[in-house]
Amino acid sequence: MEKFFRLRENNTNVRTEIIAGLTTFITMAYILIVNPLTLTAGGATGMDFNAVFVATALGAGLVTIMMGLFVNYPIALAPGMGLNAYFAAVVMSSGGAITWQIALASVFISGIIFFILTITKVRQMLLDAVPDSLRAAITVGIGLFITVIGFKTSGLLTGFYIGQNPAKPFTELGANDWLLQLGNFVEHRAILLTLIGLLVTGVLMVMRVQAAILLGIIITTIIGIPMGVTNVSSLQDAQWVPSFSNLAIGQLDFAGALNAGLLTIVFTFTFVELFDTFGTLTGTAAKAGLLDKPDAKKRIGQAMLVDAGGVSLGALLGTSTITAYVESAAGVGQGGRTGLTSVTTGILFILALFLAPLALIVPAQATAPALIIVGVLMMGAVRGIEWDNMVYAIPAFFTIIFMPFTYSIANGISFGIVFYVILATANNLAGGKNKVHWLMWVLAILIVARFLFIDVNA
Repeated sequence: MEKFFRLRENNTNVRTEIIAGLTTFITMAYILIVNPLTLTAGGATGMDFNAVFVATALGAGLVTIMMGLFVNYPIALAPGMGLNAYFAAVVMSSGGAITWQIALASVFISGIIFFILTITKVRQMLLDAVPDSLRAAITVGIGLFITVIGFKTSGLLTGFYIGQNPAKPFTELGANDWLLQLGNFVEHRAILLTLIGLLVTGVLMVMRVQAAILLGIIITTIIGIPMGVTNVSSLQDAQWVPSFSNLAIGQLDFAGALNAGLLTIVFTFTFVELFDTFGTLTGTAAKAGLLDKPDAKKRIGQAMLVDAGGVSLGALLGTSTITAYVESAAGVGQGGRTGLTSVTTGILFILALFLAPLALIVPAQATAPALIIVGVLMMGAVRGIEWDNMVYAIPAFFTIIFMPFTYSIANGISFGIVFYVILATANNLAGGKNKVHWLMWVLAILIVARFLFIDVNA
């Protein structure tokens, strides 16, 4: 195991890697219930809840194990949030013209496109094309992004329309006339539990306790029992053995997916996944110090191949786009540096088929502090941005700010790329000497086209 995963070379050990993998799994376990709920939409899409649950666990487990064995990266993958909502929206808004089988075929095709872009090394070119300051900004932006996820899922961050009764805030923020506010932790014990979790995890971190993030999640979950937040009663009548009936494995409608009217759907899946994966892979790898390795480009390329294969494999199993998860940073923050972390997480996802009730009793208020603390750890990359050079500072700032505020990694990277291309070119016309890779021009044009012709919130 030491030789295969190169543990000593990466300054880690088996114990640390397993703890890191468990930490990543716990912070991601919500997808086991959220993804089936999203894709089935209460039966509106026609998909079976249990079938999606099995596909989610198997897909996340198998692809994450592949990442660990073939790439030796501590990055976990699962059906992506946002893209699963888009998947369900496409099916429900089509009036029956687009079935879930057609949508799955579209996801499969997007995976093939990714595979082609990867073997031709177009995706890997992003490492050379994107300036160092923008790459650092991506890491920072992802840190803020997962911090906002922690704030929202815990209830620490809420919002309400101006004029509405502030005593009844809702977390689904409107597009206009809304305000962000701190959740009422005095009246809501769940939010108070998040603050307790932040204190517990913070104290463990500053005391340099091993497995601080994981211990923080476990301790917070236990504290939540007497507070009435952690619901252990669900274990009494839990279904420990999953049903393998009505699975959606292999149910793809390629004839429908190849319809010209669905080209924009395939393009959206492909475009958003391209930047989401690039951002997560490079951001998490940078945090783990993996981009400083001599073979960094080769391994990023291998990671992208696994990701591309995972997209199509997920579709075959019966779930929406499988992508790298920003929650992987929780495992990295816990010390994970090799593929053993991913293998651990992947095995736990597969075991979750039989232990799902145990994993799902962990409340969002227990995992949210872990995400917020990881955001703190990832903010350190801000030092790598050339703030005294506006050619880099402005695009970097937009990259950082648009990720959490628009709730999209892809949007942040998109604004950063477009503004860098324009500002660097303008500066070059004034006598500057900024490198603008040809791929940046291609991406900028595609980004502008997407914003003009495709719903960016899709």
